[in-house]
Amino acid sequence: MIRSLYTVSPLRHFLRSSRPLGPSNLSILSISSSRSFSITSRSFNAVKQVEPLVHQVPVFSPEEKEAAKKARLEGLGPYVSKLPQRWIPYAELMRLEKPVGTLLLLLPSFWGITMAAYGIGAPVLTTLKVVSLFSIGALVMRGAGCTINDLLDRDLDNKVARTMERPIASGRVSVPQAITFLGVQCFAGLGVLLSLPFECFYLGALSLPFVAAYPLFKRFTYYPQAMLSICFSWGCLLGFPAVGAPLNLFVAVPLFISNFLWCMIYDTIYAHQDKKFDISAGIKSTALKWGDKSRPYMNVLASGQAGLYALSGFMNNMGPGFYLTGAWGFARLFSQIKNVNLDDPKSCWKAFTGNIRTGFIFWLGMVVDYIMLMCGWNFF
Repeated sequence: MIRSLYTVSPLRHFLRSSRPLGPSNLSILSISSSRSFSITSRSFNAVKQVEPLVHQVPVFSPEEKEAAKKARLEGLGPYVSKLPQRWIPYAELMRLEKPVGTLLLLLPSFWGITMAAYGIGAPVLTTLKVVSLFSIGALVMRGAGCTINDLLDRDLDNKVARTMERPIASGRVSVPQAITFLGVQCFAGLGVLLSLPFECFYLGALSLPFVAAYPLFKRFTYYPQAMLSICFSWGCLLGFPAVGAPLNLFVAVPLFISNFLWCMIYDTIYAHQDKKFDISAGIKSTALKWGDKSRPYMNVLASGQAGLYALSGFMNNMGPGFYLTGAWGFARLFSQIKNVNLDDPKSCWKAFTGNIRTGFIFWLGMVVDYIMLMCGWNFF
């Protein structure tokens, strides 16, 4: 288990504080530990006395570090592990060995594209082209988002067992190298964006502040999941101009909020994996904020998601496939919320990754309705 740097509660509070240290702060500093020591000072000399005591405490034992390294190497999978050794840390920065996030980012885009194509009867080739471009864009921009996250979180990642082997936190990629790689990814993403209609350019650019702000939210608020959910729902909007459809807010907004609520659910489950370590590292999340109330809160969010999902389909005159697979998908979601053990990281991971199948089930109904429309079967 992790040995926290901040085992003494007052010391933890002091070191976490973002306020500048001054004489007034230091004069009231008093720290106690099992060695029964205290520090009281009116100058910055107090900090010099505290730091050695902190750094004497090892964060992880050699055995724990070796176990984390072994887990990372085993998790590279059959494809990333075969890349040249110099490329592997950069592939890890993009999370190529963990496509779960890319798929969860991509699915709302598929929803938006397919519903927009259904709404205007867009040609199949146009729809397939846009799906392909979005697939490339999601891979690249999710990688860029992960790089930004790892840059900002490098001093937090090394305090959590699951993230201590990330490329920047472990020192395998330097900060300048990561920034350069981020620039390459952003230019690649820009190339994809410029291949789409111009409306997608400015609409996509509006999402960038949210992408950049997400890693900072976990430091200052218990709701970083809200910022991530905005980012992961943006594809619901982009899909409309991408196929040449007008941005129908009566369809796109309910779909956007529905996906927002879904993302809040599965990312809260994801956050429960690390809650014990997050407390030590000072990382905030809905898992910590909601605690034992997470399950009822997620049920409420899922109910809201179902209602808004149905409203979006109704406003777009979707066919029976949309509603049948929607019922199937929500049955899965409520079952996951009911059965997941929020105190078991393995159970949380299984429920989290299970949302990929749920998302594809939702999309299946949209695709069925679109194909039926292309075949001349118009139900409304």
